[in-house]
Amino acid sequence: MSLFQAILIGIFAYLGSKRTPWFFGVTGGWNMIGRPLVAGLIIGLILGDVRSGVIAGAMVQALFIGQITPGGAMPADVNWAAYIGIPLALAAGGTGEQAVALAVPLSMLGLGLFNFIMTINAYFPHMGDKAAERGDGAGIHRATYLAAVPSFVLRAGSAMLICYLGTPLTEVLLNNMPDLMLHFFEVAGKLLPAIGFAMLLKQSLSRSWMIVLFLMGWVLIGSTSMSVTALAIFATALAFIFVMAQGQPAVQAAAQPAKGIEEDDCYEE
Repeated sequence: MSLFQAILIGIFAYLGSKRTPWFFGVTGGWNMIGRPLVAGLIIGLILGDVRSGVIAGAMVQALFIGQITPGGAMPADVNWAAYIGIPLALAAGGTGEQAVALAVPLSMLGLGLFNFIMTINAYFPHMGDKAAERGDGAGIHRATYLAAVPSFVLRAGSAMLICYLGTPLTEVLLNNMPDLMLHFFEVAGKLLPAIGFAMLLKQSLSRSWMIVLFLMGWVLIGSTSMSVTALAIFATALAFIFVMAQGQPAVQAAAQPAKGIEEDDCYEE
């Protein structure tokens, strides 16, 4: 990996990190550029292998597909998993399985970096408050923009340095790793995304019997030539019918007591 490629990856790692305001805030940054699927495409374009980048990004995305960040609390840092795990694996000649295996420990290390950045940034709101007490509007703007500096230095800098300096080490490790360990990474790379989907199902299923619907989709994909797009349209239609069927009894039940009350009132009069 060249230094220029590492710098580009570092810049996009910063733009896709949490608390970055430049791409429509969280919407365009953390929730779009920061997603492993989009990051895989960007990294593939930078490294000149879009196909491998998208495949690796999709596999890493599947691992974290059930992750939510309520109130800014993060169980794992997807940014490091995507913008360091994917380029390290691809630049070293690895595959999506190796990218997923690297993503897990990197997401834990990135979480420590995120907490460190938030600790530093706790200073800048106080700086803005003092400027507000003085009626210094320019000082408030200054505090806001200065808060982005630690994030840029640590996010972009860490991703750039690890990708540039860590690629040769990762390449040596992959080339000299025993076949048994490489097979373990391959199996783990396919197993970990299944855990991500299991987390998503746990959050999505309001009733336990709904797992049957997901099993039906899996059987249709595995036993027929139906595409994912066709299955998605079929599932949308099925969901619409299910919602409509569930909603009609509730409407009728809500209308029935009102009618009964009206009859009772008339009877009493």
